[in-house]
Parts: sequence; C-alpha cells; structure tokens
Amino acid sequence: MNRNSPFSYLCNACGRCCHDKVITLSPYDVLRIARTRRITTAEAIAHYTIRRGSILKFTEHSECVALEGVRCGLHRGRPLACRLYPLGIERIDGVAEERLIKLEPATGSLGVYGDQAAVADFLAEQQVASHLEANARYGSLLPKFRERISAIADFDRVEPREFWRRAVREALAESSYDPNPIIDAIFDSDRLGCARDNDAATVSAHIGVLATMIRLETNPATLASAAVLLAVSLGYSPSEAMR
Repeated sequence: MNRNSPFSYLCNACGRCCHDKVITLSPYDVLRIARTRRITTAEAIAHYTIRRGSILKFTEHSECVALEGVRCGLHRGRPLACRLYPLGIERIDGVAEERLIKLEPATGSLGVYGDQAAVADFLAEQQVASHLEANARYGSLLPKFRERISAIADFDRVEPREFWRRAVREALAESSYDPNPIIDAIFDSDRLGCARDNDAATVSAHIGVLATMIRLETNPATLASAAVLLAVSLGYSPSEAMR
C-alpha cells in the first residue's frame, strides 16, 4: 500500500489492540510519552518501557501498562506504532521509501475497516508526521555510527560477522547486558540536558549531543550495539547498522 491507496478505519475503542503486542519505541516515542505524562524521560523509561527504553511495557496479564480500562492513558502521546494501527510501516534497509501494510485485526477487535478515504487521510488524522520526521532525523545518526566504527574497529583481528553478531545479541538483550552510555543517552534525552521549549528543538539538541558521543567513543563494541538498537527502534532490521 502507499499513501494514495484506498483505506479507512473506524476505531470503536474496544482496547483489544492494546493486548499481547510487542511495540517498539523510538527515542521520539519516549520523549512524547514523557511530555504527555509531564515526567522526565528517565521516569518514562522506568515506568513504561523495557529493554532500556526501546519496547513498551506490558503487564503480566498481557495488557499495555498505559491502558486504563479500554482507554489509552497516553493517547495524546501514544507511540507511532499505536498511531499507525491497523497499518504498519515496512522498512527496507538502505531504501528511503516507506511501504505501508495492513495488519490483521486484533482478536475480537471491534474496529471497522473500509475504503472510504485514502491512507494519507488516515495518517493525517493520526498525526504521524512529527513522528516520521523525528525518526528520519535520528536515522541520520546511523551513517555516523558506521563511519566511526569503520575508523576504530580492527577487522583484521576481529571477524566482522562475529563482531556484529555480538552487537546484535547485546543490543537486543532484555537483561544481563553490559552498561552502554550511548544506548542510555539515545532514549533518555532529558538526562543529557536536551530539553527545550518544543519537541523539534529538543530532538535537534539530542541529536547533536548523540553525534558528539559517537565521535568521541573509542570502544567499537559500544558503538555497534548502540547502532543496532537505534536502527531497530526506528523500524529497521539490525543490518541497517552494519551497511
């Protein structure tokens, strides 16, 4: 599907799509959660996420921690994946164009699909533009990661496939992972002093600080695992960090 494809969706607020999901979060998603709840990004990470800020937390009963009855307690600051539902964006590594896909409805969903409008209308209603723009800006850090890793990693001594295999395993671990200041910084913009009067300015400041951290980092393994997690948080496969 593309933005001109016929599509409409009526949400009937049944809350079924807020169960049994894995919702990947971008740095901007975490920022919006924090601003909506009027808490710091560190507090948002602690309360609403797992895997160091990169996945939305669900309860032991498989429901989103933000769910209040059948309503979203974060609706104004809900993540991109939630705004897009029941659509998804399929990212192709190295390709800028987006490909939209229609997802299967959640079991028992009361939402109604249709074709009375276009995908573009649905996206506008869900206010996804700022999320997509912010994600593209964070994506500009991936070449910086690759350049810095190429400059300092000794691939004559370290086999590249094993190096990246370890990076992926470390990045996607939900426990027993090594400390990584860049990963912490990717999701916790407030800790870096990046808060500004508006989200766009905060993102700009955040990206600037992250770029400096990347340039100064001397451990290629630290850079590689951070690059992988950033790529995944933006909807790409881990290989986008390696390209």
